[in-house]
Amino acid sequence: MNSVLDFLTRTRGKTRLEAVDVLTYLYLLFGTIIMFGPVVWLVMSSFKSQTDLIRFPPTFFPYRQETVVVEGHDKPLELYTVTFEDGTTRQMAQVRRVGIEAQMIDPAAPAEIVKVNIKQRAPVESVYVSLENYTNGIERFNFWTYLKNTVLVTTATTILTLFVNSMAAFALSKYQFRGRDTILLLTICTLMVPLSVILIPVFLVITQIGWNNNLLGIIVPAAATPTGVFLLRQYMLTIPDELIDSARIDGASEWRIYLQIILPLARPALAVLTIFSIMWRWNDFLWPLIVLSRSELFTLQVGLNSFQGELQTQWDLILAMTVLTLLPITLVFGFLQSYITSGIATTGMK
Repeated sequence: MNSVLDFLTRTRGKTRLEAVDVLTYLYLLFGTIIMFGPVVWLVMSSFKSQTDLIRFPPTFFPYRQETVVVEGHDKPLELYTVTFEDGTTRQMAQVRRVGIEAQMIDPAAPAEIVKVNIKQRAPVESVYVSLENYTNGIERFNFWTYLKNTVLVTTATTILTLFVNSMAAFALSKYQFRGRDTILLLTICTLMVPLSVILIPVFLVITQIGWNNNLLGIIVPAAATPTGVFLLRQYMLTIPDELIDSARIDGASEWRIYLQIILPLARPALAVLTIFSIMWRWNDFLWPLIVLSRSELFTLQVGLNSFQGELQTQWDLILAMTVLTLLPITLVFGFLQSYITSGIATTGMK
């Protein structure tokens, strides 16, 4: 903790802040607001009610209107601050509203009804954090089924991605054969092909083999990624060929070399690809939406779309479930983010 504080408070000047220090801190503060501001706003909005979300001007904190229990009324009445023509203000409870006229009473003397214009009153509000959006969302969202499907798809796809991409990278980095560079070039060129171009052909193949409305239709097509092949190949190029030659002289098979030499040495790059694959598959929406039409097979991202109807969109539940959806991937990224910098920094170094 001390090292972090020393780093954050480090200055160019020894005794005072210089202009470079001020500009640096302003730039970092601006970048932090740009990056984390929308996330913080999302979390705070997930506690707001549907009415609070559409209010103008918007507020950062969730608010709830204060109510008061008045004798003679079954339900608590909403509390308002009423400004009279003489400039005095009183806190009064609203009995009913008719057009632009509100009937107000004093909670201490409920017998007298005062009629005021709705522009003369302002609601009495306080910051209120409620988990009602989360509890209602989990009950109506079928959260645990969608979470189970998402974890299954993400885990299976990540394992398959590591296996397929590492074998392709091993062949393209340690084997000499005709057309190797051409295959690598074609693999990298697929990065420029938009997903929308291959959606229909892949969907027809999936339907033909009977994987439509099946989690295999999501897992298998996403196994091979050109980014993963290129990343692992560049890292495996740094592994000395002498290790492989020595293993072959000792009688090791190609599978043993791959499993016991290449994979352990490529662990940093594999960790980076694991994080990327988890993020890709966890946040994938378009392909699962096309393949799946049965709600019991939906992933979290597709399930969120079920709250959006033709006539009404339940933004309060969508925001709460979005926060829950982001929590697992945020925790994974937080624990493993150090592997990203170390893995990428050492990729391609001799």
